[in-house]
Amino acid sequence: MTTDAVTTTTTAGAPPIITMEGVNKWYDSFQVLTDIDLSVRAGERIVICGPSGSGKSTLIRCINRLETVQKGRIVVDGIDLTAGGKNVDAVRAEVGMVFQQFNLFPHLTILENCTLAPMRSRGMGKAQAEEVAMKYLTRVRIPEQAHKHPSQLSGGQQQRVAIARALCMAPKVMLFDEPTSALDPEMVKEVLDTMIGLAEDGMTMLCVTHEMGFARSVADRVIFMAEGKILEQAPPAQFFGQPQHEKTRQFLGQILSSHNAH
Repeated sequence: MTTDAVTTTTTAGAPPIITMEGVNKWYDSFQVLTDIDLSVRAGERIVICGPSGSGKSTLIRCINRLETVQKGRIVVDGIDLTAGGKNVDAVRAEVGMVFQQFNLFPHLTILENCTLAPMRSRGMGKAQAEEVAMKYLTRVRIPEQAHKHPSQLSGGQQQRVAIARALCMAPKVMLFDEPTSALDPEMVKEVLDTMIGLAEDGMTMLCVTHEMGFARSVADRVIFMAEGKILEQAPPAQFFGQPQHEKTRQFLGQILSSHNAH
């Protein structure tokens, strides 16, 4: 039995690791998320796309409570986030997040950036934290940068450090919020390659991105959002081959033509 078969049987039969039920969010009078229902299985890889302002980033930021919702429920790994308090900390310890901007501490070395959270949140000793950090810096193929500071690294390298730093907490879920959008084009591939590696390891991933090649090759499911709603979700072959919603077709037409123009 191949490992692929093992992962599919466990993911198919397992309860969802993330559940969003009837989630609504407003900024003052502006409704940014409307009636979001989403269920994600452990090991599933989801790409969320849509025009800017459609609520994609807000949606994934709700999953680790960087944004609070006014209505609905969000349950992550059996913990109800909407119940607040200690639950938020418990979920954040299990959910890694990588942003557009790398958010590394400029005054700390790469190694120190990676060991900070495991020592503080997981109570890990320094030696063990450094061992874990080196393991993941090796995993993202930049162990030789451990003693440098962020400013000495390229954008692509900094983003790979951000991914390693999140992995050091041994998260059950990884959220990526347009992780390549702040990068120069030649650096995009190295970050996407790192993410593809994580996907192959079976990491549960939700990724907001415009990289449709990544969505085609890595996603189990592609979700299209517009105006704060999920309008369509399907496996990549169906999503790209036979999009059902008019807005999905428009979006794909625009994004694929702009990619071809480059």
